[in-house]
Amino acid sequence: MTLNPNLRRFFSEFAENKVALVAAIIVLAIVLLALLAPLVAPQDPYDLASLTLRDARRPPGYVGTQGYTHLLGTDAQGRDLLSAILYGLRISLQMGLVAGAIAFALGATIGTTAAYLGGRVEAVLMRVVDLQLSFPAILLAFVLAALLGQGRWPLTAALVAAQYAYFARTAHGAAVAERQKDYVEAALSTPLPGRTVVLRHILPNCMAPLLVVGTVQVASAISLEATLSFLGVGLPPTEPSLGMLISNGFQYMLSGRYWISIYPGVALIVLIIAINLVGDQIRDQLNPRLRR
Repeated sequence: MTLNPNLRRFFSEFAENKVALVAAIIVLAIVLLALLAPLVAPQDPYDLASLTLRDARRPPGYVGTQGYTHLLGTDAQGRDLLSAILYGLRISLQMGLVAGAIAFALGATIGTTAAYLGGRVEAVLMRVVDLQLSFPAILLAFVLAALLGQGRWPLTAALVAAQYAYFARTAHGAAVAERQKDYVEAALSTPLPGRTVVLRHILPNCMAPLLVVGTVQVASAISLEATLSFLGVGLPPTEPSLGMLISNGFQYMLSGRYWISIYPGVALIVLIIAINLVGDQIRDQLNPRLRR
């Protein structure tokens, strides 16, 4: 089976940027490690029977009571830090992708609907979006997470509420431009229902900018989740989230137990930077004005 010429050209141009290519390899490696975490992690951080406080805050290379070496040390609960980081990356990717996908669908629906209907409906919907964009996303997510409580689904709802407006604004701008084109006007003159016109003619031509925003917002959702967990309003302490791991080790930094916070922090930074570099390259390739 031969690859579509457009996709072949896209991947060829992507591979020309060595920095973006390395970032994509890092992202794929992290995704693979996160998927295989139950198989490659030395310890299951959810298995309370395998945890003991005698192994708490042990330095990297320490041989624990279970008989295996803690390559990155242990945290304050006696969890193997390498295992906790692998499961934490899994949580971060799950939260980022799920929240990003829901925000994508909600924002794209609002933006394209407002552009298609126009008039008062467009004015009301976009004023609500503009009002939300005037608030910092982290502040809105923090307030909602504090009100909804700890847990994956309450945190996902808070992330979606903080991010959908970016997709709505992008979809609206692209849909307004498409709405004024001749082929859309021709489709509107037919008996086709409005939903079909939006889904078949307007939305597909708005996907390029939405995909770019989606890549950036996945990284943003991962960062927001870690920040909220660090502040104590995200995931509960029993979840080995990267933000929670950093928070648990922060109080031990001055006592020399740097590894509890530093290693999860490095993993989080590498993941976010790699995703942003991939998103920048996709933006450059999908926007003809930015192509070199």
